[in-house]
Amino acid sequence: MGRGGGRRGDRRRGSPRRSSGPRRRRPCGLSDPAEASPRPIALAITGGIGAGKSTVLAALRAHGAATVSSDEIVHQLLRADPDVRAALVERLGKGILDEDGIPDRAAIAAIVFDDAEALAFLEALLHPLVSREYLIWREQLAALDSPPRVCATEVPLLYESGGESRFDRVVVVTAPRQLREQRRHAPEDNREARLLDDTEKVRRADYHYVNTGTFEDLDAWVAGLMEVLMNETR
Repeated sequence: MGRGGGRRGDRRRGSPRRSSGPRRRRPCGLSDPAEASPRPIALAITGGIGAGKSTVLAALRAHGAATVSSDEIVHQLLRADPDVRAALVERLGKGILDEDGIPDRAAIAAIVFDDAEALAFLEALLHPLVSREYLIWREQLAALDSPPRVCATEVPLLYESGGESRFDRVVVVTAPRQLREQRRHAPEDNREARLLDDTEKVRRADYHYVNTGTFEDLDAWVAGLMEVLMNETR
């Protein structure tokens, strides 16, 4: 699943290069050189449905990054946050609850992906909470005696939600539409039409991976990316 490159159109293997695009001000997660324990570089992974974001995140974890996915955070919020559960029931009805009284993601999806207003409600409810939980997690990592050099998270709607300012670096993962459709693990819905075009994501991102080859290719690219990022923290 992936042969890619750091610049747009660059598919060579090896150390990733930066994507061309706007340069950002001082990264939000890098500490001053004088600080004894610099905060981890905050890395976001984004891209279209089926592009391979989760695979890249798993590879980053295998190469030493601390990782969490937005999906994991949402799962925890649905299971453990009574305010989230109450808001969902009030808006979507008790039919979204499973036999244990927990909001069922499949039941929620069946409603919101055919109802633009319900989807907007869901995103307005969850996005701020996911951001809050991510930032808490990142600060907890930074407080460790030996914090990881890199912390990474998968954020499908990074640019669409305006969340890129919370991260130091962004990787966008792309793949041809036909290949992405083959990788999908869910029925077709209208989410794709709401996503920012890949060309614009690549323009904004720091690193770009074209995920069209093997897992070994992807793993080698991630290893190169980790080497680049770990050197940045020194």
